Amino acid sequence: MAEQIALPRIANVRQHFDVPPAIDPREATRREMASLRKGIQAGRQIAVAVGSRGITDIRAVVETVIAEVRNAGASAFIIPAMGSHGGATPEGQREILAEYGISEETFGVPVRASMDTRRLGVTTDGIEVVWSAEAMGADGIIVINRIKPHTDFQSDSIGSGVLKIMVVGLGKRAGAAAYHAASARHGYEHMLRTIGRVVLERAPIIGGLGIVENQLHQTARIAALLPQDMEAREAELFREAKRLMPRLPVEDIDLLIIDRIGKNISGAGMDPNITGRWVHGYSSMLSGDSADREKGGPQVRRLFVRELSPETHGNGVGIGLADVTTSRLVKGLDTKKTYINALTSLTPNCAKIPIYFDTDREAISMALGSLAMDDTRVAKIVRIADTLTLDHLQISESAVQAPGAKLEMTAALAELQFDSDDNLLPLAKS
Repeated sequence: MAEQIALPRIANVRQHFDVPPAIDPREATRREMASLRKGIQAGRQIAVAVGSRGITDIRAVVETVIAEVRNAGASAFIIPAMGSHGGATPEGQREILAEYGISEETFGVPVRASMDTRRLGVTTDGIEVVWSAEAMGADGIIVINRIKPHTDFQSDSIGSGVLKIMVVGLGKRAGAAAYHAASARHGYEHMLRTIGRVVLERAPIIGGLGIVENQLHQTARIAALLPQDMEAREAELFREAKRLMPRLPVEDIDLLIIDRIGKNISGAGMDPNITGRWVHGYSSMLSGDSADREKGGPQVRRLFVRELSPETHGNGVGIGLADVTTSRLVKGLDTKKTYINALTSLTPNCAKIPIYFDTDREAISMALGSLAMDDTRVAKIVRIADTLTLDHLQISESAVQAPGAKLEMTAALAELQFDSDDNLLPLAKS
């Protein structure tokens, strides 16, 4: 074992947010579906497009949409709209949806997970748009997704949302790869909009349902988006989602410990909007000089990821944004799924395996030891469960008085607690 270094004392902290109340997702979905009802004709086949993120109330929303389609006299089927996720296979995408309670067995409707695509049209830049063959065969399509800031680019009006899942998710692997390739030349936001306009013009899109979650990962709003005003309406919802997105209470961090990453948490495994580690590269200079500071997020000098979430099925995309990790995480990687996802999105650095150690204690010691600090006992450490869960944290003594944050210490300052295997004890939620 490497020589251990002195560690700072840590406090269990609860971060308080100005949280809008959660809503009843079924009631809100039924209400919003009234706006889409005229596009659902009796006897028609309606595709319900669903992605692969960990959206809190996704099952309730999808179930209600299917019920409303049936009430209109039409029949429904589900299409996984998740690009290259699930290893870019029908079986992998079915498996992911099933873990969210979305399956043929639970809803009594087909799940058509074919990866086949067809040419849909060409953008104003001459970019060919390929799209889900299953979706193109439907009489109408309803697209469902959560709206939030994107992991690959920043914008004031668009991110990950209905347009994105319509363009990238329903593009399947071929369409997702084409989108990312075009974005490398023309920009992410431009390609989302221009490909989205081709889809809206050529495909039988009835509309979308945009979900906005609050800082506690609860559903705060569900809104219907009609094709003719989808971009404008999504921009309104995006600004609300961006305002409600939780943040770390410390802007200058020597070591950020993240218990788990995964595709159910973020498209990048861990959200760069939270960590400040962006998918096309980052800096961890002690001076704070970093181009990523202009993109938003804290300055994180060392980042330690402990585990993969079970729901990610070994897809460890995003682990390349960490500096250190554990042997157990590396052993749990499904490299095929990880590499396909990273290469499709043209971010191979997200799949790189960082330095790894057998225990958490060693990883923490080595990460802090790699910083040019005179006294590691004053290191600013923040520990979180994942980038969706920022209300219960651990913060070191020198960082606990974060200016502007609403923090409540739920336990006195103490040493970091490890088990008999030198791994951290579970993060307290009280």
